[in-house]
Amino acid sequence: MSNDVTSTDGGASTAPPTRRRRVLWVAGVAGLTGVVGLAALGGLAARDDKPTSDRVSDAQSSPERQNVSDAGGADDNGAKGDGANDAGGQDDEWSGDGWSGFDDQSGKDDKRDDRDKRDEKDRTEQVPCDTDKLIQAITFANNKDGAVLELAKGCTYTLTRNQDGNGLPVITQPITLKGEHTTIGRDATADYFRILNVGPGGHLTLKGLSIKGGQTLQRAMTTDAATAWAPYSASVRTTAAKPADPAIAPGTAAKPAKPEAAKPAAKAAATTAAKAGAATAAKAAAATTARPAAKTAAPTAAKPTKPTAAGPAVVPLVEQPAFTDGAGVLVQPGGRAEILDSELLYNQSGGNGGGLANFGSARLSKTTVAYNTAFFFGGGIFNAGVLQVDESKIKDNTGIIGGGGISNGAARIFTDDVDGGSVWVYKSEVTDNETLGFGGGVLDVGGTTTLHYTTVSDNTAVLAGGGVAVADSQLTLEYATVAKNSTAGVGGGVAVAFDSTATVENSAIKDNTAGFFGAGLFNEDSVTTLRDSEVVGNRAIGPFARGGGIYNTDGGEVSLHRTTVAHNFATLPPGGIFNRLGSTVTLDDKSAVTANRPTNCFNVPDCFA
Repeated sequence: MSNDVTSTDGGASTAPPTRRRRVLWVAGVAGLTGVVGLAALGGLAARDDKPTSDRVSDAQSSPERQNVSDAGGADDNGAKGDGANDAGGQDDEWSGDGWSGFDDQSGKDDKRDDRDKRDEKDRTEQVPCDTDKLIQAITFANNKDGAVLELAKGCTYTLTRNQDGNGLPVITQPITLKGEHTTIGRDATADYFRILNVGPGGHLTLKGLSIKGGQTLQRAMTTDAATAWAPYSASVRTTAAKPADPAIAPGTAAKPAKPEAAKPAAKAAATTAAKAGAATAAKAAAATTARPAAKTAAPTAAKPTKPTAAGPAVVPLVEQPAFTDGAGVLVQPGGRAEILDSELLYNQSGGNGGGLANFGSARLSKTTVAYNTAFFFGGGIFNAGVLQVDESKIKDNTGIIGGGGISNGAARIFTDDVDGGSVWVYKSEVTDNETLGFGGGVLDVGGTTTLHYTTVSDNTAVLAGGGVAVADSQLTLEYATVAKNSTAGVGGGVAVAFDSTATVENSAIKDNTAGFFGAGLFNEDSVTTLRDSEVVGNRAIGPFARGGGIYNTDGGEVSLHRTTVAHNFATLPPGGIFNRLGSTVTLDDKSAVTANRPTNCFNVPDCFA
């Protein structure tokens, strides 16, 4: 289900059926939620210490650029354009509303590959440094089964107008945009719109391009991270309000019910809150979308109620994007995108996915996603489809509610949640991203995420999961490093919660910090297995902090095989592994828990305290 109630072209759509809501965790972080209002966002979303674009990619230099606007013409360094008539007449004559699919059979056999190469050469067209010419070329390509468009070297195609919230025509055919030190960007004074939109049946390939400055934000937000998570937090722990008795397991006094009982309670709380604040929620929802006012009227009243005796609601096969998702690039269900040797920079989404929002199939290779912002989830990338990221950098992005770098799925905000899809990150770096909520580097809600030969470092989350946070998900870390991440709450390195399954193999969770529990790993009501790995040098530094290495709670299961937990620190004992009563931690005879301060373990069999 989408977090919006309109279709991608701005029209009304059938409201999604009610789905079970998950209760997410904010263990021991009371006192934090009041300080994460989005009114204080200015320092995060618009930091003034960002480097200029010529410092973003080490692989690209900054040759002399030509600048051209879709208002017509070029500057002194570019060729003079012919104005709007080059695009075929009036602005509204190119449109992304006509969806059409294609039968992609590339790569099926060698003969097909050879034919594709010949076809690509035959279909290649040169596009001069003129924005209207670019719009015209994409429109023609959509009308004639695609094309390979070679953009002018060193040119900046500046977009000043849009149609249906898109700066360029919606991609509906196989279209390749190739450049060399070439930028496609939105003019800073233009109305809000995204740069690129890939529709169902469309296949977009970007090579050597910078996609810059897309913005779908309409006006300032009026909520904060804690409020957005409120429907899930009927059982939020308030350790600061009532510190745990040091003689018993921390948090016992505020221990929530198991998810089977807590989720219905959360649903009831969310329903009550919705009835009490329908007007406020409607205004907030309108503030986060760019659709016309007439189409935003009374979204709550238009949503059908769930039948009480007709059985479970039918869940759509795919999630649908909101109008404001994907400020740089949006990939709709049934669409495909390959972004190669390119950059997604300084884009800002009023919904999910600052740089990229993928609801179809997307691959990023040797690409930098940097300095993007999403006011909901996925500052750099949001995924609800199939996503592959290889040999790329996801850095310095901000996802306000969750997933500073990458968010695979989204928790409920104004409507239903969005289940995550499948994410595979290979030989990449996820660094220096931040969120006021959950998952500074990577967040997964209801999906599957694999980090392979990947580093997640120096990310920050205020509430939970400085490096990685997952809920109701499957997580795999293989030959991965999660290091130097931080949170004021729980799970400085990794936070695994609410019926998730995590596997950590040949990986390191090290030098992370947390204000409360589990500076290295926080595991709640989930099953986490560590093999041939290490949890070292993590620090739980708050006044009631425990479990510097690992904190396991609420019936969670943690098993260690040939794994080392060493040199971790916590304010209160133990510094190594804290296992709450009723939970399970098992060690094999080749694992070691040693040199932690002030002690090694609590309630862990075969561990010397």
